[in-house]
Amino acid sequence: MEVHHPQFRARLFLQGAHLTSFAPRDESDWLWLSDTARFEPGHAIRGGIPVCWPWFGVPDRNPPEVRRRIKTDASHGFARTALWTLEDVRETAQEVEISLSLDANTDFADAWDGRALLLMTFNFSADGCQAVLSTTSLGSAPIAFSQALHSYLPTADIHHTRIEGLDDCGYVDALQDWSYRTQRGAVRFEGETDRIYESGAPLIITTPTGNRKLTAIGSDSTVVWNPGADKAARLSDFPDEAWQSMLCVETANALGDYRVLNEGQSHTLGVMIESI
Repeated sequence: MEVHHPQFRARLFLQGAHLTSFAPRDESDWLWLSDTARFEPGHAIRGGIPVCWPWFGVPDRNPPEVRRRIKTDASHGFARTALWTLEDVRETAQEVEISLSLDANTDFADAWDGRALLLMTFNFSADGCQAVLSTTSLGSAPIAFSQALHSYLPTADIHHTRIEGLDDCGYVDALQDWSYRTQRGAVRFEGETDRIYESGAPLIITTPTGNRKLTAIGSDSTVVWNPGADKAARLSDFPDEAWQSMLCVETANALGDYRVLNEGQSHTLGVMIESI
């Protein structure tokens, strides 16, 4: 789906409810997309904002309540490659809102034991973009799930990029045997980075070309990721040098921040990206 508005533009895909591009008029893209991204049925797109649901990361690193429902060793769940349904498009002189839905029913029984309805709503304006994912439990038994809006953001130079808003926050460092640490000062990048912070506070991303503010909804965990040089060379659909021009700041419900819903209950996870 292409959005061409006098004040902004955007591109998203029904597969994965995946936003791959957004920019106000006369600005460069606010999202990073791999030059070698593959657009194929059943294959996750590298870049933009993938939807990780109903689990985040590898199954074995999820809490037992989440893990016991997972029936595969695949990472990040099935929502990011499933075909979603267009529900609604609304347009005004200032905004465009697009809603997509996914019925996580028995069609996914080989991957997950559960039943839920997902609604993904994107709101675009000249001031920024918002992505909001609502999960409603439809099964008679409670469901436990983790999730993330896996935002890829561009930078002119990862070595001159920082994230403010996580000072004094505890985090789990996946590269240091999943040890628990505390952030001191702004987050900076010196190589491969893979951390899950215990925070859903607003963040400021500062790059050589400008600042972005990320405001989370329904999140008490934030994932910061960059593959660094060695891992970038091993990743699929990822140019070897691209790690220097991107970072991921993911609005999440991960590790101890996983959510449990009884039948009929809903939870909303969202992120607003703005320029400052």
